[in-house]
Amino acid sequence: MPRNLFGFVFLIGRRHQLALAGLSALLFLAGTAPLEIQRRVINAATEGARFETITLLVVSYLGIVLLEGMTKLGLNLYRGWIGEVAIRWLRMSVLLASEGSRQLRADALAEGVQLSIVLAEAEPVGGFVGTSISEPLLQTGILAAVGGYMIFLQPPMALAVAAVFLPQVGFVPLMQSAINRLVANKITVMRHVSEGMIEHVSTPAIEDQAERVQSLFSTNMNIYMFKFAMNFLMNLMTQFGYAGIFALGSYYVITGKTEVGTIVAFVSGLSKITDPWGALVDWYRDLKVTQVKYAMIRDASDKIEASQDAA
Repeated sequence: MPRNLFGFVFLIGRRHQLALAGLSALLFLAGTAPLEIQRRVINAATEGARFETITLLVVSYLGIVLLEGMTKLGLNLYRGWIGEVAIRWLRMSVLLASEGSRQLRADALAEGVQLSIVLAEAEPVGGFVGTSISEPLLQTGILAAVGGYMIFLQPPMALAVAAVFLPQVGFVPLMQSAINRLVANKITVMRHVSEGMIEHVSTPAIEDQAERVQSLFSTNMNIYMFKFAMNFLMNLMTQFGYAGIFALGSYYVITGKTEVGTIVAFVSGLSKITDPWGALVDWYRDLKVTQVKYAMIRDASDKIEASQDAA
């Protein structure tokens, strides 16, 4: 197996990653068009434009949204297929590596690790392959396109919105580091549970398993605490952004420095920024967790092969 996660990503298919990157670029390049059409519809309605003009704008909006949705559907299906290919590769790699040692009766720990990898650990690692390149490209592109559009419309309001996201750059990595340590501990305990299931059941073994199950419960609860606390803080920052748009935007409308359509575009734009920002944070969290999981699978696979060679 490759030594690092992205080596594994490119092993599964460089050309597929390039195709996914192309679809992602198409999506984020078209991301600002619906915002501009929304702004024009609102301004046309408030300025007394002809209904035919508004109808044409609405039809254009629906066409762009439909095209965007179909492209995203294709992208998601393509990602899913690549992820499943990677999952299959990981599972077969572990099964084939352990096949030669079956005649020698591997110990319970080795069998437990193999069982855990094939049934549980391979899926999240392989699934990440489909989104490893295209997801950050897509979400970063949307952030850049929509953010640039908002700066073009009203720079002070755009900068006020951007300032809301700055605290997240600090607390997200710190909280994610804590989650990574918990995930590594969780995987180790789950492997011991698999080991215990293979061994002959006895009263001491059942007591040990009960302790491990309790440890998994406590670990999962700690992961939930960090994860949902992070989500709470991110959502709170987003609401500060909406408050800033309403306050500053209303002031600009009252003083004649902007039109109502700009506020509507900013409200929609913030939601378009919040979603990709949240997706980018989720991708970062998945990246860090998956790197931990992949390293543990790689090390376990190396040990299986080493024991087979020694035998």
